[in-house]
Amino acid sequence: MGYSNSTYAEARAILEKQRIRNEQELEKRRELLYARSERAKQLERNIAKTSIMTARIIFKGGNVKEEMEKLKTSNLKAQKELENIIAGFGFPSNYLEIWYKCEKCKDTGYADDRMCECMKKLCRNIEYQKLNETSPLELSSFDTFSLEYYSKSSSGGKESDYVRMSRVLNMCRKYAGSFSNKSKSLLMQGGPGLGKTHLSLAIAREVIDSGYGVLYVSAPVILKQIEKEYFGSQNNESNILNNILECDLLWVRKLIQNINHRFYIIY
Repeated sequence: MGYSNSTYAEARAILEKQRIRNEQELEKRRELLYARSERAKQLERNIAKTSIMTARIIFKGGNVKEEMEKLKTSNLKAQKELENIIAGFGFPSNYLEIWYKCEKCKDTGYADDRMCECMKKLCRNIEYQKLNETSPLELSSFDTFSLEYYSKSSSGGKESDYVRMSRVLNMCRKYAGSFSNKSKSLLMQGGPGLGKTHLSLAIAREVIDSGYGVLYVSAPVILKQIEKEYFGSQNNESNILNNILECDLLWVRKLIQNINHRFYIIY
C-alpha cells in the first residue's frame, strides 16, 4: 500500500520549500521589527547569547550557581521586555517564532515517527493532479453519477438499463471501498457515453483517498511511451514501466469499436 516513489519525492520537495518559506517569512518579520525598534534587535541578540554565556560561566568556575541565577534573571527580564515591545506594535506573541503550516509535524511530513495527515493529504493532491492531467477527475465521483439518464422501461423480460446500472454502480462502490493489493481486476465494456470513464475515475478517486497509488492511462499512450523509451535513439531508463510496477491500481483505457452499446462490467 502506498503512493509511488515519485509522489513521495515530490511531496518531500514541496515540504522542503515550505520550510524555506517559513524561515524567509520569519526573517522578514524580524527585519520589520528591527526597523521599528533598535532595542528589540539588541534584546534578541542578547537572549541569543544565553547558551554562550552559560558555557563561559561553567568553564570559568567559581560560584557557578550564583552566576547562573543572575544570568537567568537577566534573560527573563530581557524576554519580558522584548515581549512588551512586540505587543506594543500589535504583533502576536509568537512573532519571532517560525510559523509552520502544520504545527503537528513542523512541516516535515512526519510526527512521532508516523506520516502526518498533512503529508498524506499532500500525496493525495499530487496523485489527483497527475490524474487530472489526462482525465476529468474533479468531476467524477460516485455521488455525481446520475442514474436518471438510464431508461427504467424493460422489454422481453429483460431488466431495464436503470436497474442494470444501479447494480453496476453498487458493484463499483463496493470494489472501491474494499480495494486492496489483492483485489481482482475489472473490465468495463460498452459504447461511448454509458458511464465507463465516470465510474472508473470515481473508483480511482476513492482508492487514492485510501492511500493507494493510481495510474490512469490509455493503452495507446502506454505502448507509445514504451516504444519511445525502449526503442528510441536515446537509451533512457523506462519511467513508464517503473510507474506501472510501482502503482497499486493500474487503470487502462482503450477505445473499442463496433461494440454493443449495453454496459458490461466483468469482475
